[in-house]
Amino acid sequence: MGSHRGPAADGAAGGSGLTDPSTIRFEDAVRAHSGRILAALVGRFRDLTLAEESLQDAWLAAAEHWPVDGWPDRPDSWVYSVAARRALDTIKANRRRSDRERVAHDEADRRDLDDIDRRLERWDSGIDDDRLRLIFTCCHPCLDVEAQIALTLRSVAWLTTDEIASAFGVPTTTMGQRIVRAKQRIARADVPYRVPSGAELPERVDAVLRVVYLVFNESYLSARPGQPLRVDLAAEAIRLGRELAELMPDEPEAIGLLALMLVLHGRSPARFDGAGDLVLLADQRRDRWDHDSIAEGSALLEAAMRRRSVGPYQLQAAINALHSQAPTFDETDWTQIAALYGVLATVDPGPVVAMNRAVAIGYASGPGAGLKALDEIDPRRLPGEHRFHVARGEFLVRLGRCDEAAGEFDRALALATTEPERRHLERRRAALR
Repeated sequence: MGSHRGPAADGAAGGSGLTDPSTIRFEDAVRAHSGRILAALVGRFRDLTLAEESLQDAWLAAAEHWPVDGWPDRPDSWVYSVAARRALDTIKANRRRSDRERVAHDEADRRDLDDIDRRLERWDSGIDDDRLRLIFTCCHPCLDVEAQIALTLRSVAWLTTDEIASAFGVPTTTMGQRIVRAKQRIARADVPYRVPSGAELPERVDAVLRVVYLVFNESYLSARPGQPLRVDLAAEAIRLGRELAELMPDEPEAIGLLALMLVLHGRSPARFDGAGDLVLLADQRRDRWDHDSIAEGSALLEAAMRRRSVGPYQLQAAINALHSQAPTFDETDWTQIAALYGVLATVDPGPVVAMNRAVAIGYASGPGAGLKALDEIDPRRLPGEHRFHVARGEFLVRLGRCDEAAGEFDRALALATTEPERRHLERRRAALR
């Protein structure tokens, strides 16, 4: 498996006729369509590297032609057609064949080009979803779980290496090497491009669910400046969640994940203000929430939990449903939320769950109890260590220990990685003066 030359969003606009705001529009198109197009190309050619490089070439061509010729009515169709033809040209260039073989291959190539429009129609109808096949291919057991997730985020969600590294909390160079090694392993193992079936399916489910949830989380705290909420990724994760729930109707955790994402996404309209600044749950206008999404997620959760096979996604969905169903922040049932976090800690133990449980304890039993629970956690084990210091700072403010709280907010500021969080912390720190 050869090396990939990088996402078109990282460089296709450079040196072309695209200028701001055209560059922003172009990068949005790359982000919106690349995952779908790449999956369809892999479905046709069964070669991830060929598909990626052909897609890269197609976006470069788009950057050259669209500013002159105008934007096509269907950018995804235009790019897919160009990429498919580039892939076929590459295959032809590598062939060594007789005249008789050439005639047969040319006829096959003609059928391939005719197939492009049919594939575009299947994208719109939801039939024959190549992205679902690509996810399971990237999540093959020949890869460790972290490599499965990284490769799927890169190839299906079309995240940049920087963004994936941010999600994992590792250096960009480390993540880049991990992705390259994963692609090489996929090629060496000759992994089939299909959705697993029968007894093979349950072994592959956990990694796929983790992939979808990471894609969803990335939509809320993206590493890209100026874009605090990437609705395209949230919608993509929910769409994939629906596909997985339909594919595995007897898997309560697949339904639980979909419920969790719907409940969380229902609160997204109030998560950031008009300036792109973070709005905490306590300060959000609940009349701006999407209550239909919350209601759908809550109903799915009830259906999943009736199976009496409770897992971490169902528990997280239950916790967030309680948050979303409370008429006001002050009426939140923190005692039940703390209890659910206690159950989650036995099912899926880890420092993040422990920290969230400590916060819930602080609201249910008072800031002193919350601070005591927090102090039992090693913040260095947290992927987002700054949130630990924020939680300590808030409890210290409630205890009247404002000087200590200011120190915690300073430590959080030094560790925060996104601009909306940094701006929130700066305002919170200034309020203590």
